[in-house]
Amino acid sequence: MEFLSLSSDPTTHELLHGILKQVSRSFYLTLNVLPAGVRDQMGLSYLFARAADTIADTDLIDRGQRLKYLNQFRAQFRSAEIDWQAIQEIQAALIPHQKDSAESILLQRLEDCLKLYKTYSTGDQERIQWLMDVLPNGMEMDLTRFPGESAGQLTALSTLDELDQYTYYVAGCVGEFWTRMVCAHSPEMARWDVTEMSVMGVRFGKGLQLTNIVKDIARDLRNGRCYVPEPLLQEAGLQPADLLNEDSLPKFRPVLNRLIRLAVEHLNEGWKYTMAIPASEIRQRLACMWPILLAGETLKRVAIAPGLLNPAVNVKAPRSTVYRVMAITILTGANESVATACWNRVREHIV
Repeated sequence: MEFLSLSSDPTTHELLHGILKQVSRSFYLTLNVLPAGVRDQMGLSYLFARAADTIADTDLIDRGQRLKYLNQFRAQFRSAEIDWQAIQEIQAALIPHQKDSAESILLQRLEDCLKLYKTYSTGDQERIQWLMDVLPNGMEMDLTRFPGESAGQLTALSTLDELDQYTYYVAGCVGEFWTRMVCAHSPEMARWDVTEMSVMGVRFGKGLQLTNIVKDIARDLRNGRCYVPEPLLQEAGLQPADLLNEDSLPKFRPVLNRLIRLAVEHLNEGWKYTMAIPASEIRQRLACMWPILLAGETLKRVAIAPGLLNPAVNVKAPRSTVYRVMAITILTGANESVATACWNRVREHIV
């Protein structure tokens, strides 16, 4: 299969190719395989989401200020006109504090991103507006629910429902947005029941986010955030602070396995969603297969990782596995039986 660049327009290509590849190589792979009709819209939406996340995560800025700038950015999608002065204020306040050069460049190019957004159809703008109204709730939740920035100020979520709400805000809503966007642009996908498939898309997104949560647990703990609900920890005789001790891993394993199983249940719905994509829509299928298969490979490693609670340990699928997944699915034309056999094998080895 030939892979196309994101856009033939040089400025758009730079934004949705060069910058996006720098801020997220993994999502760039998924985006690059999408059909041309939705590729740019998805790429730009990701950049907006990443910009909002960067605003919320700039810890050298007071958290009250971060909330202010996050809402200032969000407001651009609630108004008919862009407040360019507000964007410049965000840039002036945050760009000097960026440790990551790619994120600094993204913030520098916010005006170009918004100008591109304004060239889109009314329908595409409305879908992006919806996403940018819902998704920042998760970033706001991070800033308000977790008051500290270090292990000494560690706070945990209160309930499993709160975790479910969080995963909807930061990823589940993306599955819903994705469904609306592809159904609007693909004649084959237009036959889908958008409401029914959006529900499955939400589960897809939640599964990916739960994978990130269990994979990154040690680093999040050091940043004062325990996404594992406190009641689950209490059932295992643990407090959030106990997870800062690597020796707590055996005691934590039953809780970890429960979260992994929940992630797999969500991802399995994501797989049903993927298999509901018409076989002729090979690019759409690949764009959904890859994240699920790689999330499964990651969960398989998380489940047995002896150093999961060590922040220096990065648990993820190796690059060789990424290439293998891509090769099998591409060479077989996203064949349902071949890909499903791969998913079943991965799933059986997780927990």
